[in-house]
Amino acid sequence: MQSIQDYVHAKAKAAKEAYYQLAAATTAQKNAALLNVAELIKQHEDAILAANAEDLKAAEAKGLDAALLDRLKLTGNTIESMCEGLRQIAALPDPVGEMDEFRTRPNGLQIGKMRVPLGVIGIIYESRPNVTVDAAALCLKSGNACILRGGSEAFNSNTAIAKLITQALQVNGLPAAAVGFIEHTDREGVGTMLQSPDLIDVIIPRGGKNLVARISAEARVPVIKHLDGICHVYIDQAADKEKAINIAFNAKTSRYGTCNTMETLLIHQNRAQEILPVLAEKYTEKGVELRGCTRTLSILNNIKAATTEDWDTEYLAPILAIKIVDDMAEAIAHINTHGSHHTDSIVTESYTDAQTFLRLVDSASVMVNASTRFADGFEYGLGAEIGISTDKIHVRGPVGLQGLTSQKWVVLGNGQIRR
Repeated sequence: MQSIQDYVHAKAKAAKEAYYQLAAATTAQKNAALLNVAELIKQHEDAILAANAEDLKAAEAKGLDAALLDRLKLTGNTIESMCEGLRQIAALPDPVGEMDEFRTRPNGLQIGKMRVPLGVIGIIYESRPNVTVDAAALCLKSGNACILRGGSEAFNSNTAIAKLITQALQVNGLPAAAVGFIEHTDREGVGTMLQSPDLIDVIIPRGGKNLVARISAEARVPVIKHLDGICHVYIDQAADKEKAINIAFNAKTSRYGTCNTMETLLIHQNRAQEILPVLAEKYTEKGVELRGCTRTLSILNNIKAATTEDWDTEYLAPILAIKIVDDMAEAIAHINTHGSHHTDSIVTESYTDAQTFLRLVDSASVMVNASTRFADGFEYGLGAEIGISTDKIHVRGPVGLQGLTSQKWVVLGNGQIRR
């Protein structure tokens, strides 16, 4: 019987071979395969939802929390969103082969850069079956082969989707191994992927903090990651009241289980008395539990006192920490100290305050007068994303097509030799 280690190595070797074959694939071939996947998903929507229902039933029986169940669940709308993501990626320019930054040297050599794929990308993820589609599509369009290892809780959903992707690749003359799906839930398979730098060029984890921390600690393969999403909205002294209320409410209550959901609300001391009671009433109607600093408790009755731990917590639940700050400098210091460098937003009508916030907040996405919930690849026009990176190297923020490529130097000569 083949060991899980041998199984993963075989998948990775096949993906490496497929990667070199993809170099000869045309943009038209890749786009046709992506559109074919969208068609197949719509045709087999009922079967995918049935497989997802099995996963949900098993997950509920295991006692998975509400946030994980929310990420696991597929609906007709999420199926359509997956298909729309595929169509958008197909419509995007192909980054592979783009050349820029050319300059002509005194000896006549033209020197520039060409955009190239990263190679074989291993994606290790939990819960969300849509990641199977997003990851495969982005890797394929950017010329990368990929190895997908989803969580056991979504095994049936992921398997159903992966089979359709394989079918589309074969129909369009592309190597089936370009998207390798690990049809095992054994945790040893993850360890094998992490310890295979000769076969896998980069690992991208998508899941809970424990999963990402484990991968970061154990991987011998470069990792593109973010650990958590402790996002903030800061209501500035110069904020428009209506904008502030709408943005702060949406950033928390649009969805609770996402990494771009606001977890801490910061508000200037001169606006707290005016705005917090209105927001508190709206949050209470939605069932959001509020936890506030000492000054917040003096304005809002019947809420919990925030602890030091609250400022460092990604709730992924209807819980919100609130802190009143003296000024923007204190807000920025709080964000840079307690945030996760994911996404942070300021609500202000002051151009100067907005520019200061944009410069000094050290996060992958920094926003002015917008909900943090916009921080994802689909909303940024990337078509879809494979994850959101809070690293500073190699890519930061939503990771779309360009984030899955690198550049190599290109030198164009006409017989020059070095003397």
